[in-house]
Amino acid sequence: GPIENYEDALYNYKAAHESFILIKDKEWSQKLAYINSVLPQMQRSLPVPDGYKTEVPGSQSDLGAYDAIYYAGDCNAGSKTIAINLPNDERVHANKGSRKLQLKNSIRYKFEEILLPISNVLIVEEQREHVTFDAFFENTMYHEVAHGLGLNQTINGTGTVREALREQYSALEEGKADILALFLITRMYEEGMLGERDLMDNYVTFMASIFRKVRFGVASSHGKANMVRFYYFQEKGAFTKNLDGTYSINFEKMQVAMIELASLILSIQGDGNYGLAKQIVEEKGFVREELLADLDRLEELNIPVDIVFNQGPAVVGL
Repeated sequence: GPIENYEDALYNYKAAHESFILIKDKEWSQKLAYINSVLPQMQRSLPVPDGYKTEVPGSQSDLGAYDAIYYAGDCNAGSKTIAINLPNDERVHANKGSRKLQLKNSIRYKFEEILLPISNVLIVEEQREHVTFDAFFENTMYHEVAHGLGLNQTINGTGTVREALREQYSALEEGKADILALFLITRMYEEGMLGERDLMDNYVTFMASIFRKVRFGVASSHGKANMVRFYYFQEKGAFTKNLDGTYSINFEKMQVAMIELASLILSIQGDGNYGLAKQIVEEKGFVREELLADLDRLEELNIPVDIVFNQGPAVVGL
């Protein structure tokens, strides 16, 4: 049915039709079930004043892992979806929650065929070991979880955040979900919820994923969100570019930049500040010449921009 509204460049209200056929991975889904129980706690920990986190995430959210068999419509007409968070209706989010689906096989193929080759070109050699599938899966999963945090309604009574930010809503919302994914992983690790790990894996993988996603182009909301984050990180010293053309991540500065950007986006949404949202996207939501040269290197090496599907009844033996 009509699901996502990324295609509506006028007001970002109208949804395009799409459909999936998925097979649930019950074992992986069971491992993820606990996350919903900590969402109210994570909402309270967001790096904004209390007035911007008064809403309580729906308690009946469902989080699961799936393998994708078939994509049709909007989700197959461009960059291929690797996770889903539905429905988009703010009333359902507030009263019930949402269903968050991680498409495990699509995530793995994007990691193996695209993210790893990109990392071998653009991430400094001594940090490449931190680009891992587990971190990529986690970053993707918590992106969808993060859509349920923050506010659906503005704090000044002017209606929903979606209505207030109009055509800038999707870019800000995708930016929020991206940056809060890293915030959630960091905070849950600090609270002892994630066990022993190296957070550097999530941070370096997060940075490598910016290069992956921006290749979809800045006409998309995801592309704009990635560029805003890339240049914000650059200004804050979260990474440096080396003479050999690779990028090095500064863990401490990236952590500070992550918290500050999360606070900025959550505040813009809560205030329904359309003017500031538009200003940020116009100032940072495009690819500058230096980065364009890096992306051209990936093109010359024939690293694919995205996966494509061989799908249909014959493929699954029907």
